[in-house]
Amino acid sequence: MNPKNHGVFSIPVIVGALGYFVDIYDLLLFGIVRKQSLADLGLTPDQITTVGEDIISVQMIGLLIGGIIWGIMGDKKGRLSVLFGSIILYSLANIANGMVVNTTQYGIVRFIAGIGLAGELGAGITLVSELLSKEKRGIGTSMVAGIGLTGAVVAYFVSKTFDWHICYFIGGGLGMLLLILRVSVFESSMFHETKKLNVSRGNFFMFFNNSHRFRKYMRSILLGLPTWYVIGVLVTFSDQFGKQFGIDESINPGKAIMFAYVGISIGDVFIGFVSNWLKSRKKALYIFYTLTALFVALFFSQKGGSALQMYIICAGLGFATGFWAIFVTMAAEQFGTNLRATAATTVPNVVRGSLPLIIFFFKWLRNHMEYATAGLITGIIVMVIAIVAAINSDETFGKDLNFVEGEFSNVP
Repeated sequence: MNPKNHGVFSIPVIVGALGYFVDIYDLLLFGIVRKQSLADLGLTPDQITTVGEDIISVQMIGLLIGGIIWGIMGDKKGRLSVLFGSIILYSLANIANGMVVNTTQYGIVRFIAGIGLAGELGAGITLVSELLSKEKRGIGTSMVAGIGLTGAVVAYFVSKTFDWHICYFIGGGLGMLLLILRVSVFESSMFHETKKLNVSRGNFFMFFNNSHRFRKYMRSILLGLPTWYVIGVLVTFSDQFGKQFGIDESINPGKAIMFAYVGISIGDVFIGFVSNWLKSRKKALYIFYTLTALFVALFFSQKGGSALQMYIICAGLGFATGFWAIFVTMAAEQFGTNLRATAATTVPNVVRGSLPLIIFFFKWLRNHMEYATAGLITGIIVMVIAIVAAINSDETFGKDLNFVEGEFSNVP
């Protein structure tokens, strides 16, 4: 099927956006109901912080493992097999999450949910990238992410209306409804053509058996680190930072996440048009990195102030890190059709899986300095790493995706 037949509002884009919507709802729900759910399970305020860090870390490790599993399946069995399999797993896990009675069960179920959640974005971005023309795919993938990211906003308002158990049941139910819509989506023609070739498909080790490919893969991962530093550290634990900044009002982390994801949703759509206007993925990324650095500086310059000010800064941080779609699209564009789903699925989930390392480093710094200073130094290091990776990355705007990776040789 000719990719030029599909526009940015075609069925694959719309269903991909709705799939990512449910994915983000479920992914961010723990951060939103963390305090309420852990308090109901009998934890003290100090335990809510430390156990909350442990559970979100376990969820992200699940995403890391799931990214590898679903990425390989996406290139071996097809993009649609991943979209169906992953949503069944994380929907059932979220239904189970509404039934947990202790933190051990909570951690196990979030780990399983993490594995399931890992498949949605990479497979969806890969499918949209291959079905749309090269002129439209940047905007198409931005639409998927921009619409999908509003799932966090819905999760917040649902959490204000229902008990946290019900919130998880709703997430599982939405996933099951999405399965019906998935029936109308078709497989990528590029994938069908690649199946006819005598090439290795979904071989994860191909990222490591060639120095050129390995460097591309590592740079693709490092580009996305600032997103989960901002969401996983600054926004998720904004209540703790608020105390450090002397904000008298109590900060609601769930509300901070909601504000951040409103910003991210707008930013992810906006960056698609910026990239098309500049005819460059990298230039658009530099603009958003600059905005991220500015809003991180604003975040740490707070002294006193109000809760509203914190929420507005979180919204700004969200907009500035709204380069998630472009970052994943760049990962998809870097690699041939026989490795594309593996790259586009593992790369964002390795970034998500890096959050436990970022939190570990943040905790280590806290042993040597005050809480806010440790957070700022962590952010500076993460930003420098990402900027160096961007400088050394290839420009992929307008790249023809109809190519395959040789098992040991370099490719265009």
